[in-house]
Amino acid sequence: MDTISNFIELKKSNKLWAIGSIHSNLKSFDSIKKFILSNFESSDKLIFLGNVIGLGDDSKETLNSVINLRFELMSKFKLKPDSIVFLRGAQEEMFSKLLQLQLAPNPTEIIEWMFDHGVNKTIKSYGFSEDELKNIASSGTLNISKWTANLNKVFLNNPGHKEYLLNLKHAAFSNTKKILFVNRGVDITRPLSAQNDCFWWGYQNFSTLRRPYKTFLRIVRGYESEHSNNNDISKNNVVCTLFKQPLSNKSILCGIFGENGEIIDLFENK
Repeated sequence: MDTISNFIELKKSNKLWAIGSIHSNLKSFDSIKKFILSNFESSDKLIFLGNVIGLGDDSKETLNSVINLRFELMSKFKLKPDSIVFLRGAQEEMFSKLLQLQLAPNPTEIIEWMFDHGVNKTIKSYGFSEDELKNIASSGTLNISKWTANLNKVFLNNPGHKEYLLNLKHAAFSNTKKILFVNRGVDITRPLSAQNDCFWWGYQNFSTLRRPYKTFLRIVRGYESEHSNNNDISKNNVVCTLFKQPLSNKSILCGIFGENGEIIDLFENK
């Protein structure tokens, strides 16, 4: 995978498949996985819009299934690595920071905040205790370093997991520059290269965007924090959100798009 750029251009694409936040919902993802394996074509591209892990109970197992799907598609169609793209979501960002917790100036506060946002589920899936980490977070840098070293070791022992984190992109776009894929939002006053962490933490009033951003006629995102359960995703809106609150519904929304921003299909797990 290309680790040089935070962005990836999707070239010579027939259909662009996008998967919204999975949040460790393994059963729901496996339903999506079967559909993709049955309908994907060699000239298609696949974009995971971040938040593969976190919140649910099966982060490790879900990531295994996602990596397996990538392997199966690449083997079946002899795809190039950049045909399947993984974007960084808030869950991946938080877990990456957790792997370096010893560098944090206020580890106890950070752990509390991360656990409130679902990272505790991720570490449990790798066999680590929430209570143990809470205690270690207040016991000094040396103990924290030992704990993060153990987590990194376990993480490395799961094939493909470290590579997944290392190769996450900030955004993806078609070579026509008409459709943009992000995790959560974009600050339309800034260029792509100056977004900082807006991609996964969001931007105020992004949901109400009604005009193109730069040349992008469509922006597809994989998460929103608003607690709505609206099944109608307008095909006329600039922003297409592949996510449905509340989190308890375990839905995974997906879309198939053309490289000029047109919506070909919208679907979710069955």
